[in-house]
Amino acid sequence: MRWENLTEETGHGRADAALFGADAVTTRTFDTPEFQGITFHEVRARSIINRVPGASRMPFEWTVNPYRGCSHACVYCFARKTHSYLDLDTGIGFDTQIVVKVNAPDLLRRQLGSRRWLGDHIAMGTNVDCYQRAEGRYRLMPGIISALTEHANPFSILTKGTLILRDLDLLRRAADVTDVGISVSVGFVDPGLWRTVEPGTPAPERRLDVVRALTEAGIGCGVLMAPVIPFLGDHPAQLRATVRAIAAAGATSVTPLVLHLRPGAREWFMSWLAAHHPHLVRRYERLYAEGAYAPKWYQRRITRQVHELAREYGIGPTRAGAPHRLPVPAATPAGAPPGLSEPTQLTLL
Repeated sequence: MRWENLTEETGHGRADAALFGADAVTTRTFDTPEFQGITFHEVRARSIINRVPGASRMPFEWTVNPYRGCSHACVYCFARKTHSYLDLDTGIGFDTQIVVKVNAPDLLRRQLGSRRWLGDHIAMGTNVDCYQRAEGRYRLMPGIISALTEHANPFSILTKGTLILRDLDLLRRAADVTDVGISVSVGFVDPGLWRTVEPGTPAPERRLDVVRALTEAGIGCGVLMAPVIPFLGDHPAQLRATVRAIAAAGATSVTPLVLHLRPGAREWFMSWLAAHHPHLVRRYERLYAEGAYAPKWYQRRITRQVHELAREYGIGPTRAGAPHRLPVPAATPAGAPPGLSEPTQLTLL
């Protein structure tokens, strides 16, 4: 396994020596029901602020990802490919082998305080969910949010996790001094579809409870309606039910995103599809014949339908990943960006 690019000190000799070296990685399992079958690899990262690739269309340039791998186990998750960079399995391994950057809060505080950091917006939850199950034990996000607040650094969070409500007071304090954007991912409200494609996530209605709680606390929360899954979650009645539930939860905006199947995720999703909906395999092969994304005509159709429903229910669209703007941020240190240690993927979905 290749851990060198994630650790403060590179292990010597064989790759497995680097994995299990005391100065590099500590591997743990916990004998509790919520963590059964999950292995945690605790690493000390060299850098925690990562640059988004220049070709990206995303409206942010920097991300922070305290975890790699995700117990949400979404069968479509594009970030599965990132596990292959460590010679880890992109299927079950991605769901159960979780890399934890245990020094993330302290490292972030140090990087934010550097004169080389410009104070740009930082997006979180863009690779894997920072409020996945592991966060309940490792509690990295309170330190991360506190560090961002101390430096009045604008940030946004995209999550499927209800655990974000644990940090509600911290988020409100942050919103007093900088721009804070929160988005919750809810692609559908069909319970049968949820149980099979997002087995490790809170139910869609619980995620909408998060939207409701944040809104009541004075923190505007948008919904990324993603993914819209072709032939399984795109019927007009399903789209209507989802948008109606999002509006009822008090979301400030809804932004649809059709399922995309990048290498790594594509193989795992298609294997799941063959097992659960074999009659759809050929249709998917045709729909995604040109690559990772559904055809433009299909994406436009879904976007148009969702936006029409959003207007009907009194909410509007927003740009994918764009933060909800709160107070004007305080001044941030000037300088050049810090050094970075790894590439960043662009979206949770």
